Parts: sequence; C-alpha cells; structure tokens
Amino acid sequence: MKLLLKAIAKFIFGLLIVGMLLFLPAGTFAYTNAWLFIALLFVPILILGIVLFIKSPELLEKRLNAKEDESTQKGVVAISGVLFLAGFIVAGLDFRFCWSHIPNWVVAIASVVLLVSYALYAEVMRENVYLSRAIEIQENQKVVDTGLYGIVRHPMYAATLWLFLAIPIVLGSWWSFLCFLPYIPVIAVRIINEEKVLSEGLEGYTDYKKRVKHRIIPFVW
Repeated sequence: MKLLLKAIAKFIFGLLIVGMLLFLPAGTFAYTNAWLFIALLFVPILILGIVLFIKSPELLEKRLNAKEDESTQKGVVAISGVLFLAGFIVAGLDFRFCWSHIPNWVVAIASVVLLVSYALYAEVMRENVYLSRAIEIQENQKVVDTGLYGIVRHPMYAATLWLFLAIPIVLGSWWSFLCFLPYIPVIAVRIINEEKVLSEGLEGYTDYKKRVKHRIIPFVW
C-alpha cells in the first residue's frame, strides 16, 4: 500500500507540474500540442506503472527512487531539471506568442518517435531488473548483456535521448527544441561517469565493454 500511494502521488504530482509548466506560459488550456504530449507521455507511464506494480514492485520502487549519491550525477540531474523547466516554459510561451511553427506531419512523426522510444524504454526495464534511476551497484548485481544490451551498453539512455528530443517537436516549438539540445552532452557526461562507477564496482563490466563497443548509437558512440 505504501508503494502504491507513493507511485500515485508521484504520478499526480508530475502531471500537475507538467501541466502548470505548459499551460501557464501558454495562457490558455487551448494548447492542443500540450494535451497531445500529456496523453502520449502519461498514459504509457500509467500503464507501465500498473504493470510494474503487479509484476515487479521491487523495480517500481527502484524507479521511484531518484536520489543520487555521486556528485557528478547530482549535477547532471540538476542541469537536466533546468533544461526541462526551460523547454516546457519556452514551449508554452512559443504557443502564446507564435514564435515558431512546426507542421502537423512533423508533429505526427515526433509523436511516433516518442511512443516507440517509450516502448524501448519499457523493454529495457523488462530486460534489466537492476535498473535504477540512481547510479549505484546493487547487491548481487550482474552484468546484463542480452537483448538490447547486446547491441549498445546503454539502451535506456538511447531510448530516453530520442524521447526527450521528440518532446519539444510534439509540443510544436522549435525554440523549445533548442532548449532540449544541451541534453545530449549532459547525458554523455552521465554515461561516462556511470561507466566509471560500474567498471570499478561491478564484476565483469570491463569485459562487457570490450564485447559491446558502443554506448548508445551502434558504430557511432
């Protein structure tokens, strides 16, 4: 019951915060792209949360824990939060003052990318029971090297990168897209630091890096 209440509270809190960050700057609830984004994001989150609560409450508990111990990761989380705040607020202002326009067909493609990215994110969670929002070495943790982890070392970050870059396009704002772009180097810093922690503390991870050469994009990086 405690886990259920915690999950519901975080879901409602996230929904309210995102709504405020989008609709207040827009000055209206008639921001269609914002409603589209909220539906595309929070309906899958709700479904995934229900599945995790039933099938894997331990993993749900890990995903709800966002506290970081690594100083580098604390900085990454803080910067990411600022980028999201700026991106959502700018998107609302863009709608209000008509600074830019994204064609509906581009928004439709971005919506598909967002959904596919979230589906990949869910698949990563299915494959890796050690997946946590905080960078840590867990008790009895083993290297996962099958499925998507056999293609790139950080499939979760690969999925979230595409998901986050699709968000401002779904919201219909090129200026918001510029706000989200710095997330690319930010996630690169997070990955490099995470690999340092895993290499030092997780048995077999150094050999895994030799077998799977690329971090998030095959043949690129």
